[in-house]
Amino acid sequence: MKESKIRESKRVNEKPEYSEGEASFRPRLHGDFLASSLLAFLRQWNAYGYQLVQELSKAGLPFDSATVYRTLRNLERAGLVSSFWDTSASGPARRMYSLTRGGETILSLWIDALGHYQRILRRALGAYEEQDEELTARERKGPPQRTAKGGRNG
Repeated sequence: MKESKIRESKRVNEKPEYSEGEASFRPRLHGDFLASSLLAFLRQWNAYGYQLVQELSKAGLPFDSATVYRTLRNLERAGLVSSFWDTSASGPARRMYSLTRGGETILSLWIDALGHYQRILRRALGAYEEQDEELTARERKGPPQRTAKGGRNG
């Protein structure tokens, strides 16, 4: 029988991993989660792509920069983000991104959806934790004890 195990992460940016023999599985964040996170950051301030990559990483969402820039371009094509070339600083021009009204509307829908999912996850995690506590309590209690007459106590 193969031994399977779940490895908990000790570092913030490292995700939990499940492995069984040679096969392993690591949960991945869906692209819509990245898009909604970018919209949320852009709601606070206009930013360069590099700044957004850094903010995502600080928030524990380490996406590679190519994925972030590709997602920003897709958001711009959809009309949720706009950009312009900023030439005000010394050095090369950099693309500055900002949230559009359409982006604000979509972000609001995402916040509602994420709130709904958060409530569902809280209930599911609560049920899981209750079940885990029951199993732990049973394990501590141990197997039923036999009485002198061969019956069971417990």
